[in-house]
Amino acid sequence: MAKDTTGRLRVTVKTGGKRKLSSKLWLERQLNDPYVAQAKRDGWRSRAAYKLIEMDDKYRLLKPGMAVVDLGAAPGGWSQVAARRVGAVEGKGTNKGKVVAIDLLAMPEISGVTFAQLDFLDAAAPDRLIAMMEGKADVVLSDMAANTTGHRKTDQLRIIGLVESAAAFAADVLRPGGTFVAKVFQSGADADLLAQLKRDFATVRHVKPASSRQDSSERYVMATGFRGRSTTP
Repeated sequence: MAKDTTGRLRVTVKTGGKRKLSSKLWLERQLNDPYVAQAKRDGWRSRAAYKLIEMDDKYRLLKPGMAVVDLGAAPGGWSQVAARRVGAVEGKGTNKGKVVAIDLLAMPEISGVTFAQLDFLDAAAPDRLIAMMEGKADVVLSDMAANTTGHRKTDQLRIIGLVESAAAFAADVLRPGGTFVAKVFQSGADADLLAQLKRDFATVRHVKPASSRQDSSERYVMATGFRGRSTTP
């Protein structure tokens, strides 16, 4: 171990065997990330929980009684936060919210969360979600990230394509006044996507929570006040 510039002890992972350099760097980052350690102490499934907590504390996205869809939910950090904040865990009556989590991967059960192992890109997914929630959603969350190739332009196209698909899904399942939050990278949402979101939502902004790694180009697009799909080209 050695101390970093803040004086904290830093864990260094040795190379060797079959471990790739990228794996070594990822493991070191995880072991030395204070949010990873804090998430374990607080009972969150991932450090990503703090990003949603920060955004919700500032913008009040999640309220008791709301219905929430979490796309690409595994391992479940955002679903945990949403379930607690909308009252899906302990709420009663009109204050009891609903959270439906979707992922291609299996995910262990979370209190107050209904999980569906399916592809949100499936044409039948929006209707299935609405049936599960017994109505439309107030909030659609997406912390998904496309698989990267290392080629910047290709990766950016994949990222934007995934966000565009998530936004189209949100437009199918959100009720008027709803909110859409999705992970983007680098320069944020591209011009075409941003223009579409501004037509469909009253307010669109980019935010970067303090708990996002500072060396990451990660940020979030937050669209509030859904007013329905625009038919204007």
